[in-house]
Amino acid sequence: MTPELPAIRDLIDDTWGTPKVDLGVALEDPSSGTAIAEAVATAPDRVERALAVADRASGRITAEMLESIADALDIRLPAITELDAFATGVPIRQAEPLGIIVSGAFRLAAMQIRAGALRDDREGVEVHRLPLGPALCLVPWNAPAPMAAHKVANALAAGCPVILKVSELTPYSAVLLAEVIAAHVPAGMFQLVQGGAGTGAQLVADPRIKAVSFTGGVTGGRAVATLSAPLFRPCQLELGGNNPLIVLPDADLDTAARMAAELLTTLNGQWCRALGRLIVPADRAADLVEAIGKRLDSLRMGSPLDPDTEFGPLVHSRHVAALRTAIAGRDHRSFGVLPDAGNYVAPTLLDDDQPEEVFGPVAGVVTYDSVEDVARLANAVPYGLEAYVCGADTEFALAIARRIRAGEVKVNGSSIMSLNLMTPRPAWGISGLGEEGTAETLRFFTGARVVGVEGRFALHTA
Repeated sequence: MTPELPAIRDLIDDTWGTPKVDLGVALEDPSSGTAIAEAVATAPDRVERALAVADRASGRITAEMLESIADALDIRLPAITELDAFATGVPIRQAEPLGIIVSGAFRLAAMQIRAGALRDDREGVEVHRLPLGPALCLVPWNAPAPMAAHKVANALAAGCPVILKVSELTPYSAVLLAEVIAAHVPAGMFQLVQGGAGTGAQLVADPRIKAVSFTGGVTGGRAVATLSAPLFRPCQLELGGNNPLIVLPDADLDTAARMAAELLTTLNGQWCRALGRLIVPADRAADLVEAIGKRLDSLRMGSPLDPDTEFGPLVHSRHVAALRTAIAGRDHRSFGVLPDAGNYVAPTLLDDDQPEEVFGPVAGVVTYDSVEDVARLANAVPYGLEAYVCGADTEFALAIARRIRAGEVKVNGSSIMSLNLMTPRPAWGISGLGEEGTAETLRFFTGARVVGVEGRFALHTA
């Protein structure tokens, strides 16, 4: 079951091209594991051209333009989500609801422009939010189109010329996205390049890039930060997480099992807010693992394009190998019946802690004897992206949540969506730098200019 795949193309200076640098990696059909194409990158000379074009590009982006992009994306959304599901292995039943972000990001950006987000005057003093300049949007492979749409929509709304680079493993949906965006914005304000870490490094190292928004792993985030520091250039980093689910002593077993199973299998575990560490009372651990196992054993596993599939394959065989290495030699329990072929790793609970993020359906089990220890256990890793608390006494669960060092802590919830559309998506520790969010990402791409006539705050010392 293979959708019609678009040719892998880049878009530079309003001209479509064919990337020809062979990265030596085969793109795969995750559901079968078979090679279907070679991963390619935009040539360095064309990347240089993209940088030059972005450096001189200008043009006002209006709310009407962003809304037109959203309307056009709505029409192409079925094809975009199908391509993302195929390339990432994420079941189409999960990819389709996430698709609302693709066009929704442009509508939210338009709404913010209309609401005056780029102007914040204070008692007669003008505060202008101005575009920082050429913006680089670096997007991971686990949710290519929604991530790209969020970053690009806000960068354009801020007035920044945008260069988008998606992962070399998932190049397809970005082509459709680029066709729509480029048709509605002034020439040079949006460009698409293809490639891997080398292409990203060339772009990030260039001083003509004035803002970098990156979502990906800690290693990649450190590289972006290192190259940005000498330039005093803002970078927005949403990195990995090793997220705890704290099960309190009074938690309902079925609710806790449902939360754990969902957090372990959403996006096949290829999600920075997925379950990494299950923190559970020692005297309830065996019953909880059993209850989680029953749920996971009943999941339908198979092709991501089958609407009945609940758990799909991982993006690439090299990611499968990394996860199997993380599990090898450790006591664990795996669940479900996997297809005979394909890039599958069964949902797995390790018998001990998993201190590092593995970015897949694998989590460690940590037990405790006293509830006084749960915050210390949850905060024992350097990550701080997301945390979850399950308990019958909501007020007590909230009190525990307030002690957790994480950007967001959900009580009795395991949805992929934020608690509120308009709250920030912060990160603590090595999970990131700078806040993402509906308002926060637009603001990230801007700098302030204050203009006014000196008045009552003047202080003359001579």
